[in-house]
Amino acid sequence: MNIQFPGKTAIVTGAAHGFGRAIAIAFAERGASVWACDILGDELGRTKQLCAEAGGRCRVKVVDVKDRDQIFAFVDEILAADKAMHILVNNAGGVLGQVGRPLEEISERDWDNIFEVNARGAFYFAQAAAPSMKARQYGRIINISSGAGLGVSLTGIQAYASAKAAQIGLTRQLAHELGEWNITVNNIAPGFVLSNPNSIKQFESYGADGQRSLVNRFALKRLGRAEDIASGVLFFASDYANWITGQVLSIDGGKL
Repeated sequence: MNIQFPGKTAIVTGAAHGFGRAIAIAFAERGASVWACDILGDELGRTKQLCAEAGGRCRVKVVDVKDRDQIFAFVDEILAADKAMHILVNNAGGVLGQVGRPLEEISERDWDNIFEVNARGAFYFAQAAAPSMKARQYGRIINISSGAGLGVSLTGIQAYASAKAAQIGLTRQLAHELGEWNITVNNIAPGFVLSNPNSIKQFESYGADGQRSLVNRFALKRLGRAEDIASGVLFFASDYANWITGQVLSIDGGKL
């Protein structure tokens, strides 16, 4: 399956490291015009460098996905430069440094922060991108959720599990709303992958026995890589997925 994206413009949010960086590189080395954003400017610069080393092109910008005005300004900048938008990958998210605590201890701000990044940001980016996609009668929106959105969160963070479930619901709803314009909207629910500082810290906290127990819950008996998630994104963005929309693909090594 030879997947290429010449002439296509792709946005990747949360691209400073982990899944987002792997996704940006994967699109860049396959000929897409990549626009990557995050709040971590220095790490975002490294993503740009790695895309160039892969033989592709990636332009980067510091954007806070909690800020609707910044999102719309970023999309306007892309349209002014590339005149079109074909692919949107809503990858920005995470637990924002929070840890599992009893629900009585969760503040309003803690709850809202996680929803703003993991659910609201995806909605705003889709809202900003949709007019251009509708005008061209073509679009691919891929949201990155989590196994926590389909079950329970290993971290015990109530807002994270809830926000990822909300994002999955948004995926299905937008798929039905946008389908008549040949815009597909799909979702990838990753399993446990050592893709960023938070996931590495979490894995290390389990100790040797806990790590072994976690890995044994996967049918493949090994952890995944950020590139495994990127491969799923490439498929959903490709012509091979022309008649697939509103779906959630678990990429989790066969979690039991």
